[in-house]
Amino acid sequence: MRKNWQMTRIVLLAVLAVALCMSASCKKSETPPAPKQSASPAPQKEAPKETVPAIQPVAATPEQPKEAPKPVAPAPAQTAQASGGAKMVPLNIELPKPMFVGTPQDIKVENLEKPLGKPRPPFLAPEGTILLSRGKPVSASDEEPIIGDIDYITDGDKEAADGSYVELAPLVQHVTVDLEKQCEIYVIVVWHYHKQPRVYTDVVVQLANDKDFVTDVKTIFNNDLDNSAGLGIGKNMHYVETSEGRLIDCLSQGSPKARYVRLYSNGNTSNDLNHYIEVEVYGKPVQ
Repeated sequence: MRKNWQMTRIVLLAVLAVALCMSASCKKSETPPAPKQSASPAPQKEAPKETVPAIQPVAATPEQPKEAPKPVAPAPAQTAQASGGAKMVPLNIELPKPMFVGTPQDIKVENLEKPLGKPRPPFLAPEGTILLSRGKPVSASDEEPIIGDIDYITDGDKEAADGSYVELAPLVQHVTVDLEKQCEIYVIVVWHYHKQPRVYTDVVVQLANDKDFVTDVKTIFNNDLDNSAGLGIGKNMHYVETSEGRLIDCLSQGSPKARYVRLYSNGNTSNDLNHYIEVEVYGKPVQ
């Protein structure tokens, strides 16, 4: 019986030893093998460096010579020679004596021309220009003036004294000078009334070869801002009456050819009446 126990003990020990061996083998197989490391790590690629372009030296630009200012051509009426080759000379316009001195400050009129503050410069006209209107026939829309006679307008008297001007009725009125033949007109000068500073409104000057001013009419001056005279809206400025009169340059407008000169007005800043002292037309008869 003791022998059997020893055999049993040996068998148990053998079984236990086998079991321990198997357990150790399982644990060993469960541990994953460590990865193999290469002998030398692969070199990392270096990021490309940003290339900065080299700054090129800028060549100095030679300074350009300044362009000389272009000469300004003189106004057509002030050239030394007319387009036709005629010599230009100062026009002798006889002026009456001034009746007031200084610049009026209390006249409030829209689109009023600023006074020049000095005498008007001489007007250049073709040599041989003559006064065409002196003593020529005159007619008016008001055939019975309130004061004076219509023929005062071309009698050569430019003074502002009583007996030198004609006074027409209120509202739009006109006077017409008949040059008695077709003429090439260079300049017109009109004196309404210069005894005191005032502004005449709706001043319109027209030329025509038709005595009724129906056809072939040319407007050379118009300061009617609202067409109240019924002749169209003008672009010329209002002006204060002086002893120099209002000079209207026709030479720069092509020296129109006409027989009749008509002048309109529509009252003034002092009253509703219309006045004329003198109208002078300069030019040459058409040959």
